[in-house]
Amino acid sequence: MTLGIIIALIAGSFVAMQVVFNSKMGEHTGSWLTTTIVLGLGAIASLAISLLVEGTGGYHLENMKGWYWISGAIGVGVVFSLMQGIKLLGPTFSTSIVLTSQLSFALLWDSLGFFGLEKIEFTMNKLIGVLVIIGGILVFKYGERLSQVRNSPKRSK
Repeated sequence: MTLGIIIALIAGSFVAMQVVFNSKMGEHTGSWLTTTIVLGLGAIASLAISLLVEGTGGYHLENMKGWYWISGAIGVGVVFSLMQGIKLLGPTFSTSIVLTSQLSFALLWDSLGFFGLEKIEFTMNKLIGVLVIIGGILVFKYGERLSQVRNSPKRSK
């Protein structure tokens, strides 16, 4: 479990780093070309690492379900949407919304057993957990503004 937590933390740092890099690249090339470059370089790097680490033994695609192939197209949506969100909201707020959305949909799909996932029980604790995260994002984004409004001097009439 500890290794899984460490790997998940590393993944989170990579996501945060990638969205900033993608956003900066998009300032120079445009969103669609950035998406192409990011996913193209990612495909080349993944293929090279796969061949080095796993060899060709894992390349048995004949038994894979056809609808799994849309994963690459979903990746295009991920990269493009993240870049647009960062342009409009900034990296921190956009990423926090993305991660909350990811958690919410993962909970929904797990609870319903979508996409061949093992169905898990939906509980109030899980819902409260997601709502607490959403509340934290709202406090993060708007808490300082509310504090300034409360502490501002009263207007005299």
